[in-house]
Amino acid sequence: MPDVVNTDQEKAWNGPEGAHWARNQDRWNAVNGGFDEPLLDAAGIAPDHRILDLGCGAGQTTLLAARRAPRGHALGLDLSAPMLAEARSRAAREGVSNASFTQGDAQVHPFETGVSDVAISRYGVMFFADPVAAFGNVGRALRPGGRLAFVCPADARLNGWVTAVESLRDFLPVGDFGRPGLPGMFSLAAPDRIRDVLDAAGYTDITVDRAEAWGTWGQGADDAARFLLGTGPGRHLLEQAEANARDRARRTLTDHLRDHLAADGTVRLRSTSWLVTADRPTAPAGRP
Repeated sequence: MPDVVNTDQEKAWNGPEGAHWARNQDRWNAVNGGFDEPLLDAAGIAPDHRILDLGCGAGQTTLLAARRAPRGHALGLDLSAPMLAEARSRAAREGVSNASFTQGDAQVHPFETGVSDVAISRYGVMFFADPVAAFGNVGRALRPGGRLAFVCPADARLNGWVTAVESLRDFLPVGDFGRPGLPGMFSLAAPDRIRDVLDAAGYTDITVDRAEAWGTWGQGADDAARFLLGTGPGRHLLEQAEANARDRARRTLTDHLRDHLAADGTVRLRSTSWLVTADRPTAPAGRP
């Protein structure tokens, strides 16, 4: 495996968090899949394109991209061995032969220079230790004129799952994990931050558009509450509380999620994200 600079993320995604996502990939796709088509449309994938999927996880977007490029190829890159094992298994089961997966850190991975037409990511670019260096490294993998397209969370207050967690402040040490700019999931929640990072990394024609999608979190409030508290953030909060507070938090969260039951009995929450596109320049700055 290439050198890794995001060592904390590597540890998390090769431990319980990575195992959780690999085990529950269908559920996470039900949560986040509403962004798949907008992301792939924005990427402008052609039938012969070579696609790079950053933080590909268990491969949902990689496989969808590969199907859009039947004469091309999609490469998924991720730190998580458990999730990549699931991605390879899914590719084999679904008969997608023009997709492959490799373990690595996008910030330092030795990409072949200038061979990718498109780089995409669904929620895989917020955790870089040095985002300018990471996006610069990805840019070197793109051909001149190649496109970057990704989805990342917008303001935490515009995301239903965050509001659900915020309802537990009386029982769990929620803190300010959703504040824009802090390392982690919401590090790119401010549009100006996105533009500054991509500009410094050498991209042009940067667009940042708001996108919304409804995700399914469970079959009923009890199921959705168990799933949400079983995520990395949920487990982290529960581990810091006493048993009585944990029980009260579970009941409070279940009550909160009952207000979000759809007609079919599923719990649906809105996610608000930024759909970002940017291009690698067709020539170095200062040259025609």
